[in-house]
Amino acid sequence: MSLIHWFEIPAANFDRAVAFYQQVFQLQLKLEFCLVSQEKIAVFPDSSGCIMASPRLPAAGQGCRIYLDGGPDLAATLERVKMAGGKVLQAITTLEDGNGDIALLEDSEGNIIGLHLEP
Repeated sequence: MSLIHWFEIPAANFDRAVAFYQQVFQLQLKLEFCLVSQEKIAVFPDSSGCIMASPRLPAAGQGCRIYLDGGPDLAATLERVKMAGGKVLQAITTLEDGNGDIALLEDSEGNIIGLHLEP
């Protein structure tokens, strides 16, 4: 069971953020209109969260930190982060408790996002 039920990644530039996440994670986001907030959102394929440009949710590190699945090759994912215009803030680090590897990135909007690779 995933403990993340929903997340919102803030975007100062919605189209740029959508392109960044599609390139890094090699997936297609579903563009929708949120009836609750009356804002445009881009939903991740598993429907656990979205990218949102909203005055109520400023970008650039103001929100909570989430860790997304880094895929089977965390190094390759981090290379795509750089190619998509993001920054690697923390290189791949093995967790001492045997729970895999993590890394931190800064996305195209200045948000700090964690990546996790399960053992």
